[in-house]
Amino acid sequence: MIVMIAVVTVTQHKLDILKVTNEVARQGFISVEDRTRQLACLTKNIYWESASEPFEGKVAVAQVTINRVESGKFAPDICGVVYQKNMVLDRMVCQFSWFCDGSSKVKPIYPAHWKESEEVAKKVLLEGFRLPGLKTALYFHADYVTPQWGKPQVAKIGRHVFYGEKI
Repeated sequence: MIVMIAVVTVTQHKLDILKVTNEVARQGFISVEDRTRQLACLTKNIYWESASEPFEGKVAVAQVTINRVESGKFAPDICGVVYQKNMVLDRMVCQFSWFCDGSSKVKPIYPAHWKESEEVAKKVLLEGFRLPGLKTALYFHADYVTPQWGKPQVAKIGRHVFYGEKI
């Protein structure tokens, strides 16, 4: 009888730990290693999409990346969003062109742009810094291309045009 109580107590203790662990996970807790990985993915995306853009342009690219994660329409984390691919008309297409065009295999060549990209990633990811006009922005493109997305334009910053979802 005493052994049975000990087993139930140990089992209940393990279930309680699992319940707390799951609750922490639902509240957004992530490990230091995962946060570091997410920060690196966001930094790469900012650098390769907007290295020569103004500070606000870098923030906007980071914010679109975060907005996609939070929207539930894209991958569930930053790295997933950055490296997400889709099939379009029997062709594999990257969400961010730098990943498909091979830029991701090249070491960043402008240290100052990399440093600023890293700082912006930290501000947006770790400090929650946002541009108010981009709350709904999920898409952007360079101003020298003209996709026919049919989405409402929410901002133009530097050489990028940003779009939200139709409501």
